[in-house]
Amino acid sequence: MHHTTMRRTRRGALFGIVGAACATLLLAGCAGPGDAGGDAPQTAPVGKDTAATLTYAVWDQNQVAAIKANLEGFNEQYPKIKVNVDVTPWGTYWTKLQTEASSNTLPDLFWMNGPNFQLYASNGKLEPITAEVKAGAIDPANYSKALNDLYTYDDVQYGVPKDFDTIAIWANKSLFEKARVALPTDGWTWDDFQSLSAEISHKLKAQGIYGAAGGMDGQTTYYDTIFQAGGNVISADGKTSEYDTPAAKAGIAFWTDLIASGASPSMAQLTDTGADQWFTSGKLAMYQGGSWFRGALAGSDMEKDVVVIPLPKGQQQATVIHGVANVVAANSTHKAAAQALQAYLAGKQAQQQQGDLGAVIPAFNGTQDAFTKSMPDANLQVFLDAVDYAKPLPISKNTAAWNTLEANLLPSAFDGSQPVDGVLKDLATQMDAALAKE
Repeated sequence: MHHTTMRRTRRGALFGIVGAACATLLLAGCAGPGDAGGDAPQTAPVGKDTAATLTYAVWDQNQVAAIKANLEGFNEQYPKIKVNVDVTPWGTYWTKLQTEASSNTLPDLFWMNGPNFQLYASNGKLEPITAEVKAGAIDPANYSKALNDLYTYDDVQYGVPKDFDTIAIWANKSLFEKARVALPTDGWTWDDFQSLSAEISHKLKAQGIYGAAGGMDGQTTYYDTIFQAGGNVISADGKTSEYDTPAAKAGIAFWTDLIASGASPSMAQLTDTGADQWFTSGKLAMYQGGSWFRGALAGSDMEKDVVVIPLPKGQQQATVIHGVANVVAANSTHKAAAQALQAYLAGKQAQQQQGDLGAVIPAFNGTQDAFTKSMPDANLQVFLDAVDYAKPLPISKNTAAWNTLEANLLPSAFDGSQPVDGVLKDLATQMDAALAKE
């Protein structure tokens, strides 16, 4: 399975973000939000006779078969609109998009992720979906509110959610049996997680097996626990850091305590071998990870041993939600045709097709059953139920700047070399300075 591709595709926080230097390039010669930025033609009605050639830019080769199936349906309605699918590997996708944005040659329709969205929207590079919503071609009620919020800037929505991912616990039942410990039940708490992890680690220590693993990926670990503690990573207006708050401290301490107790591999061990690999090699009873991890397990020898459990509850239940959106370039010379394609891909038929072909969890409510059936005994439904208590991935106009600060400063808290309080105070101060430059 395409585990690495999917993981890199889904993870928004630390991969493929437009860097601070690139952000400056994007600002050059930009229009403001909602401004088409020059002489882009006005949107006109699109019908069967509309002729256009569109470019649709994506980064995942694994999804091309599903996209081509979608395009066959689109061409039944619009036979004269030709769509070229342009696949650029994840490693160079954002660099290429950056160059196209600064020269106003963006693809007509393209994939956008949360961390990069506000940069493009705030610089007038994306077309709002307002007209399509008004015309009834797109109904935001068909998607999770958290996903709609992720692609909304200054109260204007620009992206239509295409797919999504949430976070849960992947548990190895055979290791629970080996340790003679019962699997956790719904409604379990932070304390339950810590004591269960410690018990399994203690009982199976001789075999080098741990109960759980701390980790340095915000999306799958500490963002979730900060939300569960009732806190936030960034203020609602995107202007200030919330790392220097009691809730953020509790959310980080959840992981630093786990590691310090010996219930998790050390940071040095996790740097050598990621938590996901500890799990797939049978050395970890519980792995907190994304729905995309299914790709590493479905069809593997481990599949029969795996079951999904909701994240433990802190002050509240919470998970991070992220997903890719389809966006139209504000400067597209075939904007109406591009919007017709955007609306078609957002519809139930195309979304069901995406799900049935196993590419992703489609964002359209009620089209996700193929995902749950792909590992029928694993209770993948947990990832869908999690939408009800999901919080959008934390982002700002230049997410990259403070994601870099997290990556530089947090390890010293996680490895125990610096106290959590001091690290978070420092991180909040530096993050506030970075946000002030936005």
